Amino acid sequence: MTVEPQTRTTDREDIAKRLLRSSAKASFDPLVEIDWDALVDPDRYAIRPERLSLYGTELWETLTEEQRKELSRQEIASVASIGIWFETILMQMLVRHAYDRDPTTHHVQYAYTEIADECRHSVMFAKLLDKLDAPFYRLDPFTHLLGKVFKTVSNGPLTFSAALFVEEILDQLQREIMADEALEPLTRAVSRIHVVEEARHMRYAREEFARDWHRRGALVQHYSRLVLGAVAYYSATRLISPEVYERIGLDPRAARKAARRNPRWTDTKTWAARKVVATLDRAGAISGPGRYLWRKAGLLGRRGAAPSTAGPEAQRA
Repeated sequence: MTVEPQTRTTDREDIAKRLLRSSAKASFDPLVEIDWDALVDPDRYAIRPERLSLYGTELWETLTEEQRKELSRQEIASVASIGIWFETILMQMLVRHAYDRDPTTHHVQYAYTEIADECRHSVMFAKLLDKLDAPFYRLDPFTHLLGKVFKTVSNGPLTFSAALFVEEILDQLQREIMADEALEPLTRAVSRIHVVEEARHMRYAREEFARDWHRRGALVQHYSRLVLGAVAYYSATRLISPEVYERIGLDPRAARKAARRNPRWTDTKTWAARKVVATLDRAGAISGPGRYLWRKAGLLGRRGAAPSTAGPEAQRA
């Protein structure tokens, strides 16, 4: 059955109206909600150790417990740096999305609301870096340039599928962090705020992608699959900066090589991406040359390995 345009517009407005109401009830100011004066506990991990890129490798066995915990803080800082980078891109794409549309609609008003959320999240992540005694881990110049190009040429399906991909990866990691009372309270507090607000962002992105994707022609879809594959590849393979390893006393090249070959790290990325992969794959957005990039990034699992719905720690049990 064909859905009439008026019906699709009404549905879009109803969803945006509900998201606006939810934002009014459950939005946070991280500068107020988080105790930024509290000291970071050096005896706690910032993320579960089995989620770290070197976990289970020979290099991991050479690290002291102090180095492992510092690695956890620096890896969280690297992921937060990627978060700032992409949220800055997303804010610009959302402004472009709203620019050509009616600001009196709930849909555009929610786009503005999300931009405000992302501004606060970027400040929150930046303050997290400072508290973890970590630098802003800059991306390599080529990936940084690709980000500039992407935000300029992105179309509707790319804007929302890429947003859904990056936010879903962070969401899965942070849901686990916020639920684990053994982890560093600061990373749990940051994760809690981000999870609550990003749930609305992901609903918005998921609905808009589905609405826009199927009305696009074959040429635009082929182009979008390839570019989305590149976004997924460069985001996933840059999650952990080589400088992270250098800060704990490792050779960054050797450590990056070990992480790239680490099947547990691949399993973690596959686990974190499993929901967004399922969503985009069902829509037909992961195929052709773009699918190769998803697999090369470790987001579709290891060849010959059964897809996992649980984390590495569950697989070991």
